[in-house]
Amino acid sequence: MIYHSVAELIGHTPLLALDLPTPNHSQILAKLEFLNPGGSIKDRLGQMLIEGGIAAGKIVPGQTTIIEPTAGNTGIGIALAAQRYQLPVKLVVPEKFSQEKQTLMRALGAEVINTPTAGGMTAATKRAKELAATIPHAYVPNQFANPLNPAAYQRTLGPEILADLGPQPLTAFVAGAGTGGTFAGTAQALQAAEPAVHTVAVEPAGSILNGGPAHPHRTEGIGVEAIPPFFDQVRIDDTKTISDEAAFAAVKRAARELGLLIGSSSGAALVASLEVAAELPAKSTIVTIFPDGSDRYLSEGIYD
Repeated sequence: MIYHSVAELIGHTPLLALDLPTPNHSQILAKLEFLNPGGSIKDRLGQMLIEGGIAAGKIVPGQTTIIEPTAGNTGIGIALAAQRYQLPVKLVVPEKFSQEKQTLMRALGAEVINTPTAGGMTAATKRAKELAATIPHAYVPNQFANPLNPAAYQRTLGPEILADLGPQPLTAFVAGAGTGGTFAGTAQALQAAEPAVHTVAVEPAGSILNGGPAHPHRTEGIGVEAIPPFFDQVRIDDTKTISDEAAFAAVKRAARELGLLIGSSSGAALVASLEVAAELPAKSTIVTIFPDGSDRYLSEGIYD
């Protein structure tokens, strides 16, 4: 098949049965989102934010400056989608996040503006809004509060998983939570089709979903400083808090045993899926998401 735009390559990623021993002989299936053209699940969101903004009249092709706070992957997805409409992009990124992701944002034509690590995404969001106030025709999609965030996954990722499974029943859905959009939107679609599906959110130690104290963590792409507003729209049956050490060990295991080069949030999802498998009935079917790959975290020592 011949494609005519990178936008056509977003989505419809493989659902891979992981060849790993599991408790209770359960099956773990991973959606390989790092195979999107921009290298992550956030290609879906970038496309939705740009095209949804145009449809709503908030973005004018060739005119509006897009400004967004991001840890990296959403910025890459936005920069990729913005190219199609000749939109200048400014991305506000806390200094701590991987240099590879920042390099990729610049490669796609975006300007990267760093904020201090200590301020986290809260400071980056504040800076993005300050910039927008000084630039004519600027627009901040704000992935952290924009309803298009969960909608991107409710409309695409959830239905894809159901189509991939076909008649095979789904026991549990396990996925990382950052902005909450991926988890909430996908879980909504799955719960609508399979009301009994067991939904499990995954966070790193240092995130606050399970009530633990907030502190820095090496696992990127997931973890929250405040409860995502999108969680009001979905049932969450359990939350798994995974240490950096366990997540990074799973990253190494995935490379050596499965040939999968996954990022640390994917490692956390794998650890959580194995924990869930031990808690469910025998021969359960668990679907998880591997949001991005390890190539954008090499400077962070992901394999050290």
